[in-house]
Amino acid sequence: MVSRDGSEAGRRRGWTEADVDVVISRILRTGLTLSAALVAAGAAIFLARHGGETAAYRVFRGVPPDYREVGGVIRAAAGFRGRGLIMAGLILLVATPVARVAFSVLAFLRQRDYVFVAVTLAVLAILLFSVFWLGLR
Repeated sequence: MVSRDGSEAGRRRGWTEADVDVVISRILRTGLTLSAALVAAGAAIFLARHGGETAAYRVFRGVPPDYREVGGVIRAAAGFRGRGLIMAGLILLVATPVARVAFSVLAFLRQRDYVFVAVTLAVLAILLFSVFWLGLR
C-alpha cells in the first residue's frame, strides 16, 4: 500500500532501522546522562560531608552492609547520602546497556525478525545471568 505522498510507508511492518536507532541512542544517552548526574551529585555530597576527614589507610573498612543490596543503595540514594547516590549512578550505568538489549528484543519482535529475536534474547539472558547470578557472589 502506497501512502498519499508516494512513499511505501504503508507497506513496512514494524519500525524502520532508523526508528530503532533513534530510540536506542536516546536510551543510551539518557542512561549515561542520568548516571553521570547521580555520580556527580553523590560525589559533591560525599565530599561536602567527608572531604575534611583524614584517611586511615592502616584499617580496611569494606562496604557498609547498607550498600550490599540494591534496596539499601536505593534507600541511601533516596536519603541523599553521597555514597548511595554514587552507587545508584553506577547501577544505572550497568543497567543502561541491559535496557538497550531489552528494547532491541521488542524492536525485532515488532519487525518480525525472529532470528534476531532469538539471538538478542540469548544475549539478554547472558547479561541478566552475569548481573544477577554472578554479581551476587
